[in-house]
Amino acid sequence: MTRSRAFLVVALPVAVLMIADDTRVRAQSLDRLGTAPSIVEGQQPVDQPMASRSGIDLAAMDKTANACENFYQYACGGWIKNHPTPADQPRYGRFNELQDRNNEILRDILQDAMEPTVKDPDMKKIGDFYSSCMSEQAIEQKGLQPLEADLKRVDAIKAKADIPAVLGYMHSHGMSGFFGFGAAPDFKDASQYILIYAQAGMGLPDRDYYVNDDQNAKDIRAKYEQHVAKMLELGGTPAARAAADATAIVNLETTLAKASLDRVSRRNPMNIYHKMPRDEVKTLMPNFNLSAYMELAEAPPGDSANVSEPEFLKAVDQVVAATDLADLKTYLRWHVIHSEAAMLPKKFVDENFDFYGRTLQGAKEQRPRWKRCVAATDSFMGEALGKIYVARTFGPEGKQRTIEMVQNIEAALANDIKEIDWMSLETKKQAELKLRAVANKIGYPDRWRDYSSLRIVPGDAYGNFERASQFQYRHQMAKIGKPVDKTEWAMTPPTVNAYYNPFENNINFPAGILQPPFYIKAADDAVNYGAAAAVVGHELTHGFDDQGRRFDAQGNLRDWWTPADGKAFEERASCIDKQYSDYTAVDDVHLNGKLTLGENTADNGGLRLAWMALMERLKDHPLGQADGLSPEQRFFVGWGQMWCENHTDENARLRAKTDPHSPGEFRAVGVISNMPEFAKAFSCPANAKMVKQPICRVW
Repeated sequence: MTRSRAFLVVALPVAVLMIADDTRVRAQSLDRLGTAPSIVEGQQPVDQPMASRSGIDLAAMDKTANACENFYQYACGGWIKNHPTPADQPRYGRFNELQDRNNEILRDILQDAMEPTVKDPDMKKIGDFYSSCMSEQAIEQKGLQPLEADLKRVDAIKAKADIPAVLGYMHSHGMSGFFGFGAAPDFKDASQYILIYAQAGMGLPDRDYYVNDDQNAKDIRAKYEQHVAKMLELGGTPAARAAADATAIVNLETTLAKASLDRVSRRNPMNIYHKMPRDEVKTLMPNFNLSAYMELAEAPPGDSANVSEPEFLKAVDQVVAATDLADLKTYLRWHVIHSEAAMLPKKFVDENFDFYGRTLQGAKEQRPRWKRCVAATDSFMGEALGKIYVARTFGPEGKQRTIEMVQNIEAALANDIKEIDWMSLETKKQAELKLRAVANKIGYPDRWRDYSSLRIVPGDAYGNFERASQFQYRHQMAKIGKPVDKTEWAMTPPTVNAYYNPFENNINFPAGILQPPFYIKAADDAVNYGAAAAVVGHELTHGFDDQGRRFDAQGNLRDWWTPADGKAFEERASCIDKQYSDYTAVDDVHLNGKLTLGENTADNGGLRLAWMALMERLKDHPLGQADGLSPEQRFFVGWGQMWCENHTDENARLRAKTDPHSPGEFRAVGVISNMPEFAKAFSCPANAKMVKQPICRVW
């Protein structure tokens, strides 16, 4: 239900534990970062009983499978059999399980917030926002009327010189088009925010869908063009003209795609950092009045900006110069409708789902509206909603227990850095400095966001959507030229995710993920270290993966490695690249080991750190057999059961092209096959499928 954020589109190197599926596929960027769980100390959900004495979910296992030959089936076979992909979701896994439980809590909060007796201003606003979103009858009665002002603004363009101001207005209200624009830390002075321009303005989820000639890409392009035509027709364009307009739009977006960097290239922060004076940015677009654009985009004064892809801005300028005015207006009209579809009548919502949910991801049904409206409320007013969520779910011991686990993992990483033999003392000292500087944010913000300037009108779903977008945009713009606020969160408290932020050198654990199956209060250390502690390790390792290692202790883009150590890192990382590139996502589509390198490195490092921390803890807190498994075996099963999932073939294909995370199966087995400790725990012979040679290891 959340819209594409025109102002946060650059793929900044922020590491996410898991990117959730959405029925509207969009460029994943700073709008959803992510890391690992914190720990919820509330009562265990009634639908999630303790599955065993140790905390292992015995029903999820398939003990007829040989762990040494197919560990994923052994750990998850029962869960996979009993949890087929729901009709309204293209993928369903343990993250989705927890999100479903969180959604029920959030819906209860929002229904309480709708009561007429509510006096708290923020509570009333989230209630009014949710109620308006749920009022399908009111949305249907208004029809296209809410859209008219935005479309008339585009229709009123008389010359190409009018386009920059209209685009600036669109961006400031959360609509997409041509390029992305917003605020981000200066890569080489991470204490300050500056403007950032980035490639954007395309309705397909990746540039490769426009430029590749394989049959799948061709089919998707053809169906996308049909979708664009249908949406234009629903917006009032006659059918014959809508078809021609859709062709023009796809051609224009294809030109932009050809000028775009691919996802792997954007993983290197040096490729997306081009700081220059604002006046110099104007020279990249001589046919596009950036001064007029920035005025309507509400850009605050300042001296410089980061142009993440200069060649892309040049391409936008050339497109504006070479394209007929009528086609440019059609393109902008499309992006207005595309951006606002979620709060338009059902025919728009259904058509949007038909392409982005059904065609691209294989979902058979639209998610229930209440779930979409809960997600929208969380997206736009997540800290107002999250404040109440935390009060209801996050117990007093939660932060302390998480802190203890984090400290144990940090100690393991400190030992790992000391003991590795491929890094020089000089680089080790810098790595130790960075590790000591890592900050931990757990559960929820210390200071809640002020929503007093956000106007929410009961019954005005479209207007609330747009005003909330503008509120978020202005919140970002207000950061320009100011010091980075390291206490601010990029995820809301109910989020089932976690993240590492290299610009701030901190790890962030929202309260929403600190629940079963990721952390179970009553489970033993072996299980919790295999799951929750491994996630903590995952996020810490991101500070030293192929992206994170390029940033220093202060969050600045700086090469603190000796050339020899940098080369040694790349050699070890290439082993992981090759390993995961050999895995098949679906049919003949392999994973992209370079795209998933950061997450795979973090998974491998995270579980190894959790193992080291557990071994240290067991010295003073020994564990014995439980549920027929040794502590070592329970540790690995705890890891594997985090990644149980089912998915459609369409979703698997899409994710292989766009998602920096490997599918659950390969997150589970890719790591354990690199750990001799697994083979020892399960007495695996040297030729077993889950025993890999050579072993890949960075951290």
